[in-house]
Amino acid sequence: MNVVDRFLRYVKFDTQSDELTNLTPSTPGQMKFAQELKKELEELGLTEITLDDNGYLMATLPANIDTDVPTVGFIAHLDTSPDMSGHNVNPRMVKGYDGNDIILNEEKGIVLSPAQFPELKDYEGETLIVTDGNTLLGADDKAGIAEIITAVEYLKNHPEVKHGKIRIAFNPDEEIGQGAHKFDVDLFGADWAYTMDGGAVGELEFENFNAAVAKVTFSGRNVHPGYAKGKMINSIRVANQFAIMLPRWETPEHTQDYEGFYHLVGIEGSVEQTVMTYIIRDHDRDRFERRKKELEHLTRKINNEFPGVASIEIKDQYFNMREKIEPVMHIIDLVKQAMENVGVTPKVQPIRGGTDGAQLSFKGLPCPNIFAGGLNFHGRFEFVPVSSMEKATDVVIEICRLVAQK
Repeated sequence: MNVVDRFLRYVKFDTQSDELTNLTPSTPGQMKFAQELKKELEELGLTEITLDDNGYLMATLPANIDTDVPTVGFIAHLDTSPDMSGHNVNPRMVKGYDGNDIILNEEKGIVLSPAQFPELKDYEGETLIVTDGNTLLGADDKAGIAEIITAVEYLKNHPEVKHGKIRIAFNPDEEIGQGAHKFDVDLFGADWAYTMDGGAVGELEFENFNAAVAKVTFSGRNVHPGYAKGKMINSIRVANQFAIMLPRWETPEHTQDYEGFYHLVGIEGSVEQTVMTYIIRDHDRDRFERRKKELEHLTRKINNEFPGVASIEIKDQYFNMREKIEPVMHIIDLVKQAMENVGVTPKVQPIRGGTDGAQLSFKGLPCPNIFAGGLNFHGRFEFVPVSSMEKATDVVIEICRLVAQK
């Protein structure tokens, strides 16, 4: 089965994750998908296949050489984003894309247009896989799963391509930040690994945000507004005062590249109590720590004016994997060489977000991120060029060949 056929089959599985269930996997569709993948891996003749109760599926392609070479791993996630439905995904092939608007859903007037998504122009003449406008597509990360399995099948059927032991893993709940939480690094047993979870062809990432979440609570005092002078403390107004004390330009809509930000992601309040939730992001660890201290400083300023009204709770989420990758930069050089060997220009860039690879790197498994080919993730305008999936498959194969060769 080729990578496209696999992908079109996989996106039919509804695997949206849900952070509210407090289960692993967070939704039953992910386990159903993992069970089907397990059967497929068994039919391919892979070994050391395990699927645990939390939905972590692992398998081995044994080495076909006697030489002792490192064990390399490839990882992708089972779930799709909770941001949009993944139920009844109906993918469509657009062959020989002509550079114009693609009508996704004529009845609803949903159009994928280069006017809004100029990156479409990069794929003129190619075959694209798009949605019907009602769901996301699921290239994040079912393209990665399809590429890994197709590469492993190729290696198994072509023993002339020499390789060491290859480990693969598919995990749940990446989209809700929990994909690496119960990943058994020791059981996986790889010297290093790559997540196949990036975007456009050529992307190679080994830097990501340091991340934290802050919950700021404002306790007010409600009094009849006609008699409130000197008595009422309106927690909504105090919360608003806190918000405007943060730098206006250090928000997601004003930042790019290595620039960090504060992002207000939720606010719920009344006169009596208001809770604001922020996420804090920065690539630089020192600036990241200063951002956390700034929120604590502003909380103290509020309390100077309104004693005891504000409290803050900050929790770290993940850290920049760069500090764990720099001591083993040969695993980055290897990917660059593999990409160049198959005709792909490497595009090294920071991730303006997180990745399972970041958490796995801090658990002792260095794990950079490689492109899977999709674009416009998490929404109805998601698409993936067929050639990008084919190139990602070639890169996996070439990495395995180079590891054995070196």
